[in-house]
Amino acid sequence: QVELVESGGGLVQAGGSLRLSCAASGRPFSSYFVAWFRQAPGKEREIVANINWSGSSTYYADSVKGRFTISRDNAKNTVYLQMNSLKPEDTAVYYCATYRSGPLSTSSSYDYWGQGTQVTVSS
Repeated sequence: QVELVESGGGLVQAGGSLRLSCAASGRPFSSYFVAWFRQAPGKEREIVANINWSGSSTYYADSVKGRFTISRDNAKNTVYLQMNSLKPEDTAVYYCATYRSGPLSTSSSYDYWGQGTQVTVSS
C-alpha cells in the first residue's frame, strides 16, 4: 500500500513556473515507477511524464517536452514536476501515480493515485 499526496499547484500567469511535489508514504517508494498525469475539464486523463526507479530514465508527452522536468528524490520519498513556460492549455488537475503493469502511457496501468492538485494558468 502506498499513499500519495500532491502539492504545489496554484494560479500562475502564462509564462510562469510551478513545481509540483508528490510525497509518498507506505511501501519503499524507490521501487516504484512513477508518472504525472493531468485531467482538464471535459477531457480524458493524459500522461504528462514518467520516471523510472532510479531517475535515470524519463518520458515526456510532446505537449510538455522542453518545458517540464520530472525528477525524484528517493531519500525523501518524493517525485517532482518542474513546470516552466506554462501555457493556458496546461490548466488541469495534476495527479501522480505508481505504475503496476501494462502500457506506460495509459492511466489504467497505474494503481496508486494521489488526490490531485489544481494548476490554473491565466492568459
